[in-house]
Amino acid sequence: MAISPVDLSGKHVMITGCTAGLGRAAALELADMGARISIVCRDERKGEGLVREILRKTGRDDTSIYLGDMAVQSDVRAIGERFLETGEPLDVLFNNAGVVNQQRRTTDDGFEQTFAVNHLAYFLLTVMLIDRLKEAPEGRVVCTASDAYKFAGGRIDFDDLHAEQRYTTFGAYGQSKLANILFTRELARRLHDTSVTANAFHPGMVGSDFAKNNGFVAQVAMSLIKPIARSPLKGAETGIYLCSSPDVAGHSGGYYYDCKQHPTRGAARNDDDARQLWEVSEKLTGAAL
Repeated sequence: MAISPVDLSGKHVMITGCTAGLGRAAALELADMGARISIVCRDERKGEGLVREILRKTGRDDTSIYLGDMAVQSDVRAIGERFLETGEPLDVLFNNAGVVNQQRRTTDDGFEQTFAVNHLAYFLLTVMLIDRLKEAPEGRVVCTASDAYKFAGGRIDFDDLHAEQRYTTFGAYGQSKLANILFTRELARRLHDTSVTANAFHPGMVGSDFAKNNGFVAQVAMSLIKPIARSPLKGAETGIYLCSSPDVAGHSGGYYYDCKQHPTRGAARNDDDARQLWEVSEKLTGAAL
């Protein structure tokens, strides 16, 4: 790994979407740096497998699992509540769970699934845990976004957030990634007078199981790009950097790629849209900061 390891002894990191791909790579690396890891996943078997792997690699036997489906608001809320009930400190929340769908799907809450998992779950869990992060000497929120935000076709479509009028795979995914960047931007603004920072990053094209839920064609496509794609660890590198590096202490509201600030353009810099997205997200989740 290109970045320098940091001693994270005594730090507690919660990671969503970490039983495969870059999330799994990040969990293993951060645990190896000394952090205690809380895994958020929906597959208990995969979660337990990661716990065993962390134990084998690091000797750490203090990894926790929080089970729930990030597409379901009640599950996300239950995860947040269960964590708060433990009374444990939290230093870093790494929002990484994500989905891309070839066809439009809705959640139990009636939300379009891509938007629900890739944005609303980030929003709800972060708002629920923000006070615990404020108690940390240097709380951090890290969000996996993507340059796919450019596929959104312009600004957030507030008149069709759930793609009821028009759905395309890349359009829905791009809008959710644009939402990640705007959410991080607005979160940083709202936390400017606290010790908590919020940053997002672009992992690059990563060869993983992502998108393989879309059937045979998607599986073949992901297999074909794997030789030219980044490894999960390389994709996770900037996220690990944002979770751990002293170089970004006190820096907030940024968008990073290859461990450096990366310029965004157009709609990703629209602060009015960022504020409106926040207000809409409060109404949809019932959570407020």
